[in-house]
Amino acid sequence: MVSGPSRRSTPAGGVRARRLPTAVKIVIAGGFGVGKTTMVGTVSETQPLRTEELLTDRGVGVDDVAGVERKDTTTVAMDFGRITMRDEYVVYLFGTPGQKRFWFMWDEVALGALGAVVLADTRRLSDCFPSVDYFERRKTPFVVAVNCFEGAKRYDLAEIEMALNLGPKVPVMLCDARRLDSCKEVLIDLVVHAMKYRGLSEEAQPQNV
Repeated sequence: MVSGPSRRSTPAGGVRARRLPTAVKIVIAGGFGVGKTTMVGTVSETQPLRTEELLTDRGVGVDDVAGVERKDTTTVAMDFGRITMRDEYVVYLFGTPGQKRFWFMWDEVALGALGAVVLADTRRLSDCFPSVDYFERRKTPFVVAVNCFEGAKRYDLAEIEMALNLGPKVPVMLCDARRLDSCKEVLIDLVVHAMKYRGLSEEAQPQNV
């Protein structure tokens, strides 16, 4: 989490300069077609930056589209969005590309992040394992949000947690990447988890997203 410079001193004219908001970086990761672009677009207060390109025959045999055969575009760099919270915090959202051939970009996207949301799809649960492993190795706090796709079989959270084999302190929750209230809840849970993980006080946690 990077803080903007504080300008508390009063200028010669007697007008107190406004304090710059604190910038918070959050990464949205997960497998191909799991809903990362959708989540960024759902919560961003600005028109999100997207780097989607049409899938072509060059991806045949390279990109695994089993279970998401209807998907015809893919993120080739990153998704980017922004949320402002009470003029005190600005949250910058970075969505990672899902395919293995673009994983080399993850280090740049994840640099300086407060934490990460790992999106999962129960139809392709193993697709989220590389993201989980990546953030565990970097010791980046993260939560797992299971995107509830229409037609997908529903499982209890206890079953999902067992299948993911996560540590006891990693939050796992259900979400709908198309719904603003659901995405906000995931982001709030992540910030609270990341603050506790990093040993920051509750008073420092942003409220009222």
